[in-house]
Amino acid sequence: MTTPTKSDGQLERSLLTGRFAVTAEITPPLSADPGSMIERAVPLKGLVDAVNVTEGAGARAHLSSLAAAGQLVRAGLEPVLQINGRDRNRLLLQRDVLGAAALGIPNLLALRGDPLFNGDEPGATEVPDLGAADIVRIATRMRDTGTLPSGREIEAAPRVLVGATDMPVEPVVGWTPESLRRKLDAGADFIQTQFCFDAGLLERYMAALADAGLDGTTGYLVGLGPLTSERQARWLVDNLFGTVIPEPVISHLGKATDPRGEGRRIVADLAREMVEIPGVDGVHLMGHRAEAESAEIIAVSGLRG
Repeated sequence: MTTPTKSDGQLERSLLTGRFAVTAEITPPLSADPGSMIERAVPLKGLVDAVNVTEGAGARAHLSSLAAAGQLVRAGLEPVLQINGRDRNRLLLQRDVLGAAALGIPNLLALRGDPLFNGDEPGATEVPDLGAADIVRIATRMRDTGTLPSGREIEAAPRVLVGATDMPVEPVVGWTPESLRRKLDAGADFIQTQFCFDAGLLERYMAALADAGLDGTTGYLVGLGPLTSERQARWLVDNLFGTVIPEPVISHLGKATDPRGEGRRIVADLAREMVEIPGVDGVHLMGHRAEAESAEIIAVSGLRG
């Protein structure tokens, strides 16, 4: 396959042609005005294939992610719209998939959603209807068959690339990638991972996926992000489940005279290393309001010359 067939988006074009993909993250503001978000996104223009619009991270309220992604389209940026199962049932999911396509949003990322207990409304009711694989299965069915799960025909099927998440781990004896397999079996077109700042572990993990027959089946984007200090790195490890940062990297940041600058160098070097790891098709730069720093890392890495 040499031409886009699912979304006609830049992210899909990069994955299909073998160009190492680069995406970044943006969080919608707690505001009815998207202007501040657009300003934060500007440094990423021309450096990334797409910008991932988070949805309810930490179970916090913010401008609708669907509206935010639509505003990015208007500003000339390609979004990846996060869609979580925590806050929607199957009917709302189907409406949002159609709504995203109607707004020109070419990419969706399915995830379960963070627990409610630490968020703005800990007493809110979680919707126990959809896991990530369910979201992938429904969205890809709507795209590929032009019908709803009920069998009703869709007048104009959504053209969207549908992704899911993964978490690289040390592949110990007996480990099997069952969670990832379920998402791929459901039809996921690409995978985006939690933070992984350990190229060695990642290489072993990707080899284990290959041994399990899951290599070469999808675009695989590895999560990175600005490292600004020893304290920040330890916070990521302690508070974001699945984050991998080797202790020598954390200690090195603590000894650096310019930890922010040293963090940029470390992450840029890691991004270049990942280009050479079989099975890795791109990187995804994450971090709350870290768009400018992510753009600097991408520029320093040389991945977008």
